[in-house]
Amino acid sequence: MTSRALIALAEGIDDLQSVTLIDVLRRAGIEVVAASIEGRRMLTCARGTRLTADGMLVDVLAQSFDLIVLPGGAVGSRHLAAHQSLQQLLKDQSSAGRLFAAIGEAPAVALQASGVLRQRRMTCLPGASHQLSGCTFVDQPVVVDGNCITAQGSGAALEFALTLVEQLGGKALRARVAGELMA
Repeated sequence: MTSRALIALAEGIDDLQSVTLIDVLRRAGIEVVAASIEGRRMLTCARGTRLTADGMLVDVLAQSFDLIVLPGGAVGSRHLAAHQSLQQLLKDQSSAGRLFAAIGEAPAVALQASGVLRQRRMTCLPGASHQLSGCTFVDQPVVVDGNCITAQGSGAALEFALTLVEQLGGKALRARVAGELMA
């Protein structure tokens, strides 16, 4: 059975993080749904890249995903944190024991807002770590704590995406995808 991943997209998300996540997860054969939380599918990333979402978050709220991922970006993370339906989806994902993940500012802003980081080891963009409470910041590029995977920023985007592939499909799948990226 193919794993399903939801990548929540918002105006102002980080360009590199978003595209890397979508690309690497799809290379691994994971069904990726890139869903906009905005009122439109076409979004502008933090550095001007235009992305077209596969669809709207509101249309997939009732669906089940093996993984929910939040790209970072200062503005995008604030949009993700303010979206009540997404916040509820993250709480439900966490309580069901399914994977959820975020990179850059998104762990400290959007995951923090949902309350899913309580008593977890996690990481985020170091400059955003002052916004954390109730969890333990770990100064590492990628941190896995149970069903929660977090990463520091764009420099860790590829490692983060490969870690998500491993969490969903195992070490062999990770190795295959990593090898294809170097070919």
